[in-house]
Amino acid sequence: MITRLLVANRAEIASRVFRTCRRLGIETVAIHSDADAGLPYVAEADTAVRLPGNTPGETYLRADLVIEAAKRAGADAIHPGYGFLSENADFAQAVVDAGLTWVGPDASSITSMGSKIGAKELMKSAGVPILEAPESPTEADLPLLVKASAGGGGRGMRIVRALADLETEIGKAREEAASAFGDGTVFVEPYVERGRHVEVQVVGDGAGDVLVLGERDCSIQRRHQKVVEEAPAPALPQATREALHEAARAAASAIDYRGAGTVEFLYDGDADRFFFLEMNTRLQVEHPVTELVHGVDLVEMQLAVAEGRGLDARSGSAVEEVALQPSRDPGGPQGHAIEVRLYAEDPAADYQPQSGVLTTFEVPDEPGVRVDGGFVSGSEVSTFYDAMLAKVMVHAPTREQACRQLAGVLRRTRIHGLVTNRDQLVAILTDPDFVAGRVSTAFLSGWSSSERQRTGVETTDAPLAAAIAIAETQRLARTVQARIPVAFRNVPSQPQRTEFEASPGSTDDVLAVEWWGGREGYSADGVNVVAAAPEAVTIERDGVATTYACRVTGLPGRETVDVDAPSGYRRLVRVPRFLDPSEQVASGSLLAPMPGSVVKVLVEQGQQVAAGDPVLVLEAMKMQHTVSAPTDGVVSRLEVAPGTQVAAGEVMAVVEENTGG
Repeated sequence: MITRLLVANRAEIASRVFRTCRRLGIETVAIHSDADAGLPYVAEADTAVRLPGNTPGETYLRADLVIEAAKRAGADAIHPGYGFLSENADFAQAVVDAGLTWVGPDASSITSMGSKIGAKELMKSAGVPILEAPESPTEADLPLLVKASAGGGGRGMRIVRALADLETEIGKAREEAASAFGDGTVFVEPYVERGRHVEVQVVGDGAGDVLVLGERDCSIQRRHQKVVEEAPAPALPQATREALHEAARAAASAIDYRGAGTVEFLYDGDADRFFFLEMNTRLQVEHPVTELVHGVDLVEMQLAVAEGRGLDARSGSAVEEVALQPSRDPGGPQGHAIEVRLYAEDPAADYQPQSGVLTTFEVPDEPGVRVDGGFVSGSEVSTFYDAMLAKVMVHAPTREQACRQLAGVLRRTRIHGLVTNRDQLVAILTDPDFVAGRVSTAFLSGWSSSERQRTGVETTDAPLAAAIAIAETQRLARTVQARIPVAFRNVPSQPQRTEFEASPGSTDDVLAVEWWGGREGYSADGVNVVAAAPEAVTIERDGVATTYACRVTGLPGRETVDVDAPSGYRRLVRVPRFLDPSEQVASGSLLAPMPGSVVKVLVEQGQQVAAGDPVLVLEAMKMQHTVSAPTDGVVSRLEVAPGTQVAAGEVMAVVEENTGG
């Protein structure tokens, strides 16, 4: 029996495992880097062990430090979560050799499935359909997909549409894979343009018995990273569904699989056929949707198998009280569950990860809603790890209801301090094609969430609400003349003007709001200000009143206002009337789009470059980002070198434009 368990992971997944352990009466141990010391999961554990350092290589990827931490804390078992060392066969064996219980598959199973190349051969011999590319591809074989053998999460993956680009893309994939996984091995396979990513959840006892707990559809992806997942998979022929389950069972049985795992397939809906992609020998990020529709706790089942108990699906009770029927046969799915991954990333900057303080993070607590999160209001999102804030999911009787309910929950979620992908998630959930189940891995290709966002009076007046919230904040902060109305004039000649930074993509320099103040309160053209306070402003337009929740922060004259309305959220940054010359950035400056580390500098000071030429490579949150020259010119300043840590907005280089003559 396991008495004290260490989770060799962080944030959301550590909290998730601790939740089941508390219910079962198992003591818990957290490990944390310096950057993670203040995250909620550390406090949730019974005890915690610090791993000095910040980067994964210094902390969570150090197998020796993790095992030493388990021994120091008196743990008798280790759960790897997902990512980091979860699919490292050497780590799994080292845990067992240290006399600890490993909550996962045998090291031999991890090795068998750890190489995507080797796994394909194994699956081929087991009769599972696989996808293969010819040794010497031709134009007729395009497009092709380069994939990292040891990879995941879209890293080390490149789509090739021209044979001339194949070697270059292979080189890039190798480099990214080596950086992310320590293994630069890649392979090439045909790329199915509009395929679907369908995966099957299995749990094995290591002795040949494999339980299949349905399938999930994870087709909604951006840059090969999953964004939305659901169970069961929509619009799937029943015969195909059953064939997928049997193929997954055969895959797990071929390696005498023990514990929870996922067999991933690429489904070609046009031809109604599927191919083996890989097997993840661990718990998946998206495992909760399976738990919700089957009424099981997959972590509890992992623990049961690790303790040598048999596979009884009924013992894996629901982890959250959101099931449609508290006690039911877990053999078949009940209702529909959809999960979205809420990330700190900037849509205006091609969804690049963001870091900083999450000042407000509040998800409505409603029936049918489950949140697996790693952050709370006030948490610091660092540059060293994945930028996922939480997984938000809904379980409902039908898929249509789940879509609508989850979109509503996201709209009402309050997130301040960092920009996120929340608006895109809402747009996906309300997109007619998605609601109809017409999904594929190409769903987001050329897809603009702004074109699908609901618009109306609720968002029209958000800047006005922000301006009035600022005025009310200043009024309450007065120490003199407190009885004089805001913006009072004996003979008013013009309205007050508050300027905010223009929205991304706008052609305007600023967003200007004009309003009036006086004895009768606030007013503006075409609207009636019904009520005003620093934290909430109610505005009536065309007989429709909308209340905007506001949060004003920052120094007077340079305020930032977070505005939440029924239709969505806006962050408005006030433009000061007088700018500090020291804060001005030289023309042609290459600014860091996010905090990170410079891994490559591709130019020298004084070198001539053309617009679009790569200047340097920045690594942040496990992804590499190339920063290019904004114009033809000369590199007049070079402020960084490989290894330099930069903050968001920091000047890394300056390219002076060629003026001719």
